[in-house]
Amino acid sequence: MPALDTSPRTQGEVPLPDGRVLAYAEYGPADGAPVLFVPGAASGRLMNVGGPALGELGIRLVSVDRPGLGRSTVDPAKSLTSVARDLGVLVHRLASGPVPAVANSQGAPFGLAAAAAGVVSRLVLVSPADEVARPDLRSLLPAHLAAVVEQATADPAGARALFAGLGPSSMFAMLLGAVAEVDAPVYGDDVFRSHLRRVLDDGFAQGSDGYADDTLLAMRPWGLALDRIDVPVQVWHGDLDDEHSPDLGRSLAERIPTAAHHVVPGAGGSLLWAHPEPILAASLSDLPGPTSR
Repeated sequence: MPALDTSPRTQGEVPLPDGRVLAYAEYGPADGAPVLFVPGAASGRLMNVGGPALGELGIRLVSVDRPGLGRSTVDPAKSLTSVARDLGVLVHRLASGPVPAVANSQGAPFGLAAAAAGVVSRLVLVSPADEVARPDLRSLLPAHLAAVVEQATADPAGARALFAGLGPSSMFAMLLGAVAEVDAPVYGDDVFRSHLRRVLDDGFAQGSDGYADDTLLAMRPWGLALDRIDVPVQVWHGDLDDEHSPDLGRSLAERIPTAAHHVVPGAGGSLLWAHPEPILAASLSDLPGPTSR
């Protein structure tokens, strides 16, 4: 069974300066080192990773609902940098300074925005969604994805409406509709599938706007100064992952001067849950990966 907790140890909400709230949940020991977790698409505070490994590593994992997901208030002006500011308020509440962060899949650009803003002390990107709007990557994309990216750039309102047409049931079906053989042990696990559906139901609790906004931000140019990030960054990909990046995150890592690129042999898009221990350990210190640049 993939290592995760089906119920958080505690949950809370942080008030934001404009009157909104940011919701979060904590997993692992209360006296552990705080590590921020930025989940993937349509997923919020109920998604987590590690299970028993959190106690073994002494990690207090803090998983968050981005604005419009779960219990976090919608932000009509949401951007990558505004979410980074929100995360900064949460981090200030939970710790005395910047904390390490793990960002998965669509959570990656938000994690990078937090790193660029000085909110996190180290960042581990796991199966990160790439900046697919970059011309050098768009030519590598499958035709159907390239068309969606083109629409997101040329007709953001139309693309947002397309994304807003999804809900928890359709998202669940999309995620599990074509699971690669290498990811079957994770996505085929009954407990994980049940928990994933619960996570998605909660992520869409306020409707589809939060997911639609996140996806539009991820598919349009990010506008982040990645070359100015000065905290340690690790980019982890499975070598059999054909979903998150057309070049397994290589060019993404090359654009971050402090980044190390790790490729895990025999792993797919479910890398985070298939190999949680080394990834979580990497959030606490620089560790050599299967391959590094």
